Amino acid sequence: MLKTRVVTAVVLLAVLLPVLYFNNFMAFALVATVFFGAAIWECFRLFNPGTQNAHIIALVWTVAFAAAVVTGRLDVSIWAALSLALWIARFTPSLKIGLPELHTPSNTLLSLVYGFAIVGCFAAIVDLFSHSPWYLLSVMAIVWIADIGAYFAGKAFGKRKLAPSISPGKSWEGAIGGGIAVLVIASLTVVFGGPAFADTFAVRVQQAFGWVGLVPVLVLMSAASVVGDLFESQLKRRAQMKDSSNLLPGHGGVLDRIDALIPVLPLAALIGARL
Repeated sequence: MLKTRVVTAVVLLAVLLPVLYFNNFMAFALVATVFFGAAIWECFRLFNPGTQNAHIIALVWTVAFAAAVVTGRLDVSIWAALSLALWIARFTPSLKIGLPELHTPSNTLLSLVYGFAIVGCFAAIVDLFSHSPWYLLSVMAIVWIADIGAYFAGKAFGKRKLAPSISPGKSWEGAIGGGIAVLVIASLTVVFGGPAFADTFAVRVQQAFGWVGLVPVLVLMSAASVVGDLFESQLKRRAQMKDSSNLLPGHGGVLDRIDALIPVLPLAALIGARL
């Protein structure tokens, strides 16, 4: 399993790093569109286990997304705002009230709504990359740091379960530890990062809003990453699926890798628009 994970990671890096390094927007848009299509395909499989039409639905959504990117009609402000509203009004409450039953109209509607949230995520990815690859990575790093910090804090101090019926391994202590890790590392980049970190998300937020603005933004983004992770775990548990797919051998599916990013990236795009 470890060998498979490493091989997959190396292949992904071999594809992504040159695109990021050379800052080629069309090449990045192509890669993002491929991953978008995979995420949409996995989305409809999770909502409708056993469906034979997920690939057709994903193709239609992917063509529409690609056309919007190429023509410049992918309005990130609209999609990001819609995504944020959906997370507040529907996805986050579902962690408490649950999901509709499979094969019901409510479930079909929710699958479409989650598809819109995925569009918002990838619209934000394209928008943040257009600012700079380093800027996009700095936003993603917030989620990665929160996840790593939560893992180690949970292992060391975890006692109170965060959502035992959804993801028994997660704890309140782990979530808080992940948030603290984000605050510490982001603060270090602001204070000691120098010119190398001048165009990162945390530094730009601190310059625009000060520490009083940076801290709640980072806390909110850390919390949003946990919600995104839990929501996908809820979908997989209901569908009785361990991973969203096996597209990335050793890593699961695309949604397994971006679930925590889906609510965070649109939020970062909306905040970034005000910097």
